[in-house]
Amino acid sequence: TTDCSHLCPLTANFGYLPLLLMRSGEDVDIILTRLREVKAFQRFPPPLLLQICACAFYECLEKGITLFRQGDIGTSWYAVLSGSLDVKVSETANHQDAVTICTLGIGTAFGESILDNTPRHATIVSRETSELLRIEQREFKSLWEVRTSVLKSVCSCKYELGLHDSIPSEKLQRAGKVLRNAILSRAPHMIRDRKYHLKTYRQCCVGTELVDWLVLQSACVLTRSHAVGMWQALLEEGVLNHVDQELGFQDKYLFYRFLDDEEEDTPLPSEEEKRESEEELPETILFLAQIGPDALLRMILRKSPGQRTGDDLEIIYDELLHIKALAHLSNTVKRELASVVIFESHAKAGTVLFNQGEEGTSWYIIQKGSVNVVIYGKGVVCTLHEGDDFGKLALVTDSPRAASIVLREDNCHFLRDVEANTVRLKEHEQAVLVLEKSPRASTLGSIKYTVISGTPEKILEHFLETMRMDIHHNPAVDDFVLMHCVFMPNSQLCPLLMERLEYAHNSKRRVLILVLRWANTHTYLLQEEPAAISFLEELYGSLSNDSRMLRALKDLVPDLEKIVKLQYVSQLLHVKISLDVLFLLKVYCSDQTYTTIRVAVAATGREVISAVADKLGTTEELLLIHLSSSGDKQILKPNDVSVFSAVSINGRLFACPRDQLNSLTPLPDQEGPSAGSMSTFELMSSKDLAYQMTMFDWELFSCVHEHELLYHTFGCQSFRRTKANLDLFLRRFNQVQLWVVTEVCLCGQLSKRVQLLKKFIKIAAHCREFKNLNSFFAIIMGMSNPAVSRLSQTWEKLPTKFKKFYAEFESMMDPSRNHRSYRLTVTKLEPPIIPFMPLLLKDMTFTHEGNKTFIDNMVNFEKMRIIANTIRQVRHCRSQPFNPEICQPNKNQAEVRGYVRKLCVIDNQRALTQLSYRLEPRRT
Repeated sequence: TTDCSHLCPLTANFGYLPLLLMRSGEDVDIILTRLREVKAFQRFPPPLLLQICACAFYECLEKGITLFRQGDIGTSWYAVLSGSLDVKVSETANHQDAVTICTLGIGTAFGESILDNTPRHATIVSRETSELLRIEQREFKSLWEVRTSVLKSVCSCKYELGLHDSIPSEKLQRAGKVLRNAILSRAPHMIRDRKYHLKTYRQCCVGTELVDWLVLQSACVLTRSHAVGMWQALLEEGVLNHVDQELGFQDKYLFYRFLDDEEEDTPLPSEEEKRESEEELPETILFLAQIGPDALLRMILRKSPGQRTGDDLEIIYDELLHIKALAHLSNTVKRELASVVIFESHAKAGTVLFNQGEEGTSWYIIQKGSVNVVIYGKGVVCTLHEGDDFGKLALVTDSPRAASIVLREDNCHFLRDVEANTVRLKEHEQAVLVLEKSPRASTLGSIKYTVISGTPEKILEHFLETMRMDIHHNPAVDDFVLMHCVFMPNSQLCPLLMERLEYAHNSKRRVLILVLRWANTHTYLLQEEPAAISFLEELYGSLSNDSRMLRALKDLVPDLEKIVKLQYVSQLLHVKISLDVLFLLKVYCSDQTYTTIRVAVAATGREVISAVADKLGTTEELLLIHLSSSGDKQILKPNDVSVFSAVSINGRLFACPRDQLNSLTPLPDQEGPSAGSMSTFELMSSKDLAYQMTMFDWELFSCVHEHELLYHTFGCQSFRRTKANLDLFLRRFNQVQLWVVTEVCLCGQLSKRVQLLKKFIKIAAHCREFKNLNSFFAIIMGMSNPAVSRLSQTWEKLPTKFKKFYAEFESMMDPSRNHRSYRLTVTKLEPPIIPFMPLLLKDMTFTHEGNKTFIDNMVNFEKMRIIANTIRQVRHCRSQPFNPEICQPNKNQAEVRGYVRKLCVIDNQRALTQLSYRLEPRRT
């Protein structure tokens, strides 16, 4: 400390005198005026402010002064009047290892550890010349006993650990009040005086009981960890408090107290307040369920890496999966990062994270907020936002920071990693393989490397050389086997594998292991490629003719023999995949007559047009058009594959000369039904309907080959393959969604519409019970369609119980945090599962469009890995067979089955909206 009276005219009034009673009334008034200029103190009641003025001291620190160190026993509490201070934490006893986790600005306070004489949790160093208000331990304890809740509102736990969030405190305070009132109404025994170790704690709850209670209140509370995060959100804002001021909520026998119970004279809620809380409870729980995961994540990231549990690492890993800056990394590397990444926050805009020219020690990812990148002589050159990263280049190249990073707004959160290590293998001065070192050593003590990018040949070579032959499942090799068709067709792969057979026995064994995985993954697709069949036959013949090789690989040869025989039998029986299957296709003419042609499933637009021209006997140049029920026309390209599978639900294919294009009009049957079918299915059991929908969906889902997901993502034209099975499955999703909208909009009677909504909610609930998430989401999205959601009179008549069910179901569709609610739901389910396919395809498309397939003429293998992981999710969903006995069939099962497989719908949104307005016109 130093004499800074020239900076603060109040120095003399605060004084350094131990005799506090020497302060005059005028002194106290001057100090009071100064404190009221600090926003944090404006909330303090006048009596408390006067007490602080009477007992507080003034201190001024020059830049770089250490106020106290981590591990010291504290003697004073502090509040920041001007300037800023860095909070540094070390995981070792060496203070030189300390890292800055945040910066305390004006109005923040710290040092409440003096209440129980625990060691300081961090080292505090002045970042600039700073003025502090200091209260010694004895006086602070006296103030705390009287004004606990008020003093907590400025204590450093909200800033030092990065807990302060942008969610309005008023909303969380109301949430805490609603939960407290609900507990007092439903389970009053939970809030009572508790005795523990001869000490009495007033009006407390137990952590485990709070979690138990919250999990039972709503299905949108997905796990106990989810509930912990929800309580943590309240703890961070001081709406709920640990009796010993612990900063993290725990699902243990620990005591917590609501803010309203801090004061002894707080009255119990009135009957009207209880009633209001009961009405608000579902919405309150839904709100907390949405912010709980973020609070839980912050709490976990505050732990030192050595204290993180397996569940903690999974939660961090799930967060890392959705960070844009990490999209290029493998899932293996992300799992390693989960164990070393730490959380850092800074409270004030203008804080300099690091300066240009400084040594790089960390790599940062912006979790919340934004920063400016500043270069000397150029000023602000760009702004980085949530999901962006910076600082990695200085680590990899061991060079000084190329720019300064300055916080652009208050309360910025970062994830920070102190390691980044990349290995580039070169041939003839050109990079051919890029590997990234894993932060953690393998169990054998050697360093693990993950392939980031490389030439196809080098990637294959790397996997063959590093393949562990004693491990049955190797995710990296599986990624290659599944994804190689994108960057390395079989015509290139097979010769390279044959070349490797010339190497030593270990190399031959690795080749054979990889070939077996390759053949099992591609199965019948190999029948389409004579080169692949020839390779398998040649490989088997080579092994059979070489007795020495046969002995060395005798445990693997029988598996290869089975594969070769299977391919041979399939060819003899002419068992071909869908590319060779012919089917009948109706194609309409401009006069609305039609012709029927026989084409392959994978037929291109050109082949369809050719077949139509031959059938009609015309030489005119024809166009192939997709005509929707709304009259929209789309000219299909000559090389479009499987054109029939892209037709919309009520769409039709037309062939006509260009000059007749404008005269095309939809067919009458494209409009869809004119009357609803409620009279048909209202007597059918909701469970039976859901069961038959699930049976049909499972049939469609089972037929989707993993590679169809690749064809959808990268384009069928690139592979000359069909994705007809996937298209039919997606078409079914749209059909179920439109079925809901159609039935509601064609139901003219209000009471019947209410019954319809109840029926659909019941069917959705049973679909979820059967783990048919595809139809479950289709039904809920149908009910969310504007043509249905705007029917306020109908929704008002819906019983409260069903409204709650619908709100819970709709919360699963919440797209925030990359559909975290849905993803958490899926992780709790065991296969068989019918997943929400549109979201899986969105994940793959996002990865594809956001990342180049080739970087510097090398395959971006990280992209391949991420897409392969999504495909593995589909594989996991089908890893167990569907049990048709989950529902006991009723007598009318055949009728139900026939109904759900032939749903008639209106697919014209404009027509549905018009029907909706006829049912319930706009209110004037």
